[in-house]
Amino acid sequence: MTYSADGQIIIPDEEKRLERQLCFAVYSAAHAFNRAYKPILDRVGLTYPQYLVMLVLWERGSLSVKTIGEKLDLDSGTLSPLLKRLEQAGLIGRARDPRDERQVIVSLTEKGAGMQCQVDAIMGAIGQATGCAMSEIADLREQLQRLKANLAAE
Repeated sequence: MTYSADGQIIIPDEEKRLERQLCFAVYSAAHAFNRAYKPILDRVGLTYPQYLVMLVLWERGSLSVKTIGEKLDLDSGTLSPLLKRLEQAGLIGRARDPRDERQVIVSLTEKGAGMQCQVDAIMGAIGQATGCAMSEIADLREQLQRLKANLAAE
């Protein structure tokens, strides 16, 4: 990095261009992922956010709405309608926690649990769409997780 006499970072004009912005690269990659996932998830009847909820439930079993929201970094205003649609599709059930009536527990139904066998096909198709080897995917994931942690620490 280059600094001015008063200690300010000097950013070359070329680096200020849209296509050079890290935030835009991450943003546009996220949109590309959503576009790549859409036809694959359409075949199993899920949206991308619904797929993320199902991944959490397939991995962890029954969880509170609060825990799902924390795991996916989603607020209840976004998560509640999503869960309602999954429940209407017969993939999950929601019930009050008998130990704490304030908590709602989300569980997979038999139909929802049965969909877990789709994960390999979905991940395989997305992996192929990325054009990356598994080691490259792991490296990218680690870099992005580090980036997120750094940004969250600010």
